[in-house]
Amino acid sequence: MPEGDTVYQAARRLHRALAGQVLTGTDFRVPAYATVDLSGQRVDEVVSRGKHLLMHVGEHTIHSHLKMEGSWEVYPPGGRWRHPGYQARAVLTTETAQAVGFQLGVLEVLPREREDEAVGHLGPDLLGPDWDPDEALRRLAEQPDAPIAVALLDQRNLAGLGNVYANELCFLRGMLPTRPVRDVDLAAAIDLGHRLIVANRDRIVRVTTGDTRRGRTTWVYGRRGQPCRRCGTPIRSSSLGRTELEERVTYYCPVCQT
Repeated sequence: MPEGDTVYQAARRLHRALAGQVLTGTDFRVPAYATVDLSGQRVDEVVSRGKHLLMHVGEHTIHSHLKMEGSWEVYPPGGRWRHPGYQARAVLTTETAQAVGFQLGVLEVLPREREDEAVGHLGPDLLGPDWDPDEALRRLAEQPDAPIAVALLDQRNLAGLGNVYANELCFLRGMLPTRPVRDVDLAAAIDLGHRLIVANRDRIVRVTTGDTRRGRTTWVYGRRGQPCRRCGTPIRSSSLGRTELEERVTYYCPVCQT
């Protein structure tokens, strides 16, 4: 699932292409909004909120979430799409650009005053103007028994971290993903998580090691069975989540993390 920095970059691309432009056509290819037509309305801005993407169009908000396979792409008017048309869920056209949302996990068109129904549950956004480390700490501390990796992935605590960052952050802080929140230096973990995602928000390739070479960009994520970059012990993996449906693969070094 795309992480907050990926959605942040998508929002910037869409904002550059659409902000200030009047929509000449809209096509929402989901049953609930198939009859909605925002033609003639101006796109005020496109912003990210954690892993959610919000387009402010007139009195409406177009809310989307990429989930596992979704993407937003920008083409010139009449340009050939890189994905088949049946995967398109939203098509927004102006005189200068066409934005297409493919395989979006969530797509809805809401009155702007009801935007909180979509994103009001989220914690402070690591890449947003509302970032508040004290509030993030307060929310995390309310789950003292939760495994730290699970708590970091809970978007109600802080919005934007995904599985890559959760695993890498745990390694860098020397803590197993299963360590209870009560035993974690939360302020230090929050600060490092913020610095990591900010450092990557403008990068094409996400890097947590400082090494941009292929195969060298992460410490543990996706490296099961490979030697730890610090001690040489084979990286292990397991599954962790609040429920079976929310389980994610975790990667860790059994020596460097406790």
